[in-house]
Amino acid sequence: MQTLLVIFGSFFKIGLFTFGGGYAMIPLIEREVIDRRGWVERREFLDLLTLAQSVPGPIAVNTAVFVGYRMRGVRGALAALWGTILPSFTIILLIALFFADIRHNPVVDAAFKGMRPAVVALIIGPVVSLARGMRWPMFAVIAAAALAIWGLGWSPVYVLAAAAAAGIGWELAVAGKAGKRRQHPAEKPENANSELK
Repeated sequence: MQTLLVIFGSFFKIGLFTFGGGYAMIPLIEREVIDRRGWVERREFLDLLTLAQSVPGPIAVNTAVFVGYRMRGVRGALAALWGTILPSFTIILLIALFFADIRHNPVVDAAFKGMRPAVVALIIGPVVSLARGMRWPMFAVIAAAALAIWGLGWSPVYVLAAAAAAGIGWELAVAGKAGKRRQHPAEKPENANSELK
């Protein structure tokens, strides 16, 4: 059983050293909770990510809350939540206080320009992780969702709702077929012999 301080410290470290927003935090969360700590399995983490994307709020915060809750219930969720948001809140507060003084600083501007490609790489990492193990029909769903959102201008909320409904329908259809196979097993060879007579 992990202590609340360990949960808080793990997510505080992630929040402190991540730039680029929620998606950029996902590889660090993945490394910490799967590879380093072994708190969740990779498949379960992907399910948590899917759940975190489907509820309102930043994905990194939602993922931290779900992992914390999985580890220690409500207290674990609160420890992970505070660990994730406290560094960002503090840094943003400091930037807001001193932004007028540093916004035209060429060193700060150059640092932000240099960080952009790294942030893009950090965002691509979770996409690759999520795509691992997917079957080819899922890539068709990804392409259709991207077309609906960017090509047709549909709201991501409607696309997510439609994808969830399609996933439920697919699972029910697959479960229904499996249930029918159990109810009507293949004919036994002795039945085939009786037909030959």
